[in-house]
Amino acid sequence: MIDDLDKTVDALLRRSLPPGIVNQVSISFATPDGNFPPASVTLPAIDLFLYDIREDVERRDTEWLVERTPTGEINRTPPEVRIECSYLVTAWAKDAVTQSQDEHYLLGETMKAMLRYSRIPAEVLQGALANKLPLLPTSTLQAGRLQSPGEFWQALGGKPKAAFHYSVTFGAEIRGTAELGPQVTDKLLKFAQSGNGG
Repeated sequence: MIDDLDKTVDALLRRSLPPGIVNQVSISFATPDGNFPPASVTLPAIDLFLYDIREDVERRDTEWLVERTPTGEINRTPPEVRIECSYLVTAWAKDAVTQSQDEHYLLGETMKAMLRYSRIPAEVLQGALANKLPLLPTSTLQAGRLQSPGEFWQALGGKPKAAFHYSVTFGAEIRGTAELGPQVTDKLLKFAQSGNGG
């Protein structure tokens, strides 16, 4: 489903960025290291590096879905796991002379496009995420999961760049854990008499 999330974010940007940018930039999900861009990416580019995946415990649902089958049995399905994916968004210019100016412009337009939606619109959801309800909540410009951005860039062997964080939460089904059983229609209550004879 993560590849479908990448495709969804790509579709969101292609829908929301100004036409002059969409027609000129690559949208990449590559690692922004010292070897960026890879051969498959042409500059200028907007890069969304998926650096963190974890359960979104604040949106955890504890209620199981209970459904009655045609045979009268009860099917209990656990709730979806809410998964938060965090991206580091950077811009990469082609012209070295105006590099900072061009990158800041691209980054600003990308930021505005993502801030426009607190939930990803249904019409851009791709693959297994299509028709997902509720719609996928997003977060832009919030504190990221990187403990030390300086160490992050050093580990990648690249120069620090202006960047912002973007996260999306989606639900994933837990397969193979449904419970099927007979419908409960009666309750049997047992009472024990006190041994005092009273």
